[in-house]
Amino acid sequence: MRIDIRPYRNSDEEAVIILWRDCDLVVPWNDPKRDIRRKLAVQPDMLLVACSDDLIVGAVMVGYDGHRGWINYLAVHPEHRHRGIGTRLMNAAEKSLRAVSCPKINLQVRRINAGVVEFYGRLGYKIDEVISLGKRLERDDEAV
Repeated sequence: MRIDIRPYRNSDEEAVIILWRDCDLVVPWNDPKRDIRRKLAVQPDMLLVACSDDLIVGAVMVGYDGHRGWINYLAVHPEHRHRGIGTRLMNAAEKSLRAVSCPKINLQVRRINAGVVEFYGRLGYKIDEVISLGKRLERDDEAV
């Protein structure tokens, strides 16, 4: 199967949101449409999709804040896993971060998702001894 990785296009929105839902990445407190709009306002070229012909089978949201790179919403459709698509998306994400001289990448994984932790471990990621804190500045669980 041929896989092309390219920047997100506006016409990809529905397919990307369906992908995120199929991968259980959408939670009530994060509205995926708002997250895409926010990403397109900041470093839009760092929202990447993996395509097989016209079918979106993977995606990753990448960001750089001037101090650390961040990986969010990495997803590979369950029917297309274990074919190297996630690794290729991560390689593309790392390449885009290296291009802006990013020194380190951070990402967060839900504690119960051991398989994903193992995936990142195979790519050289290590568990940092930190506590992740968060504070909502905008509520996404309200109607858009």
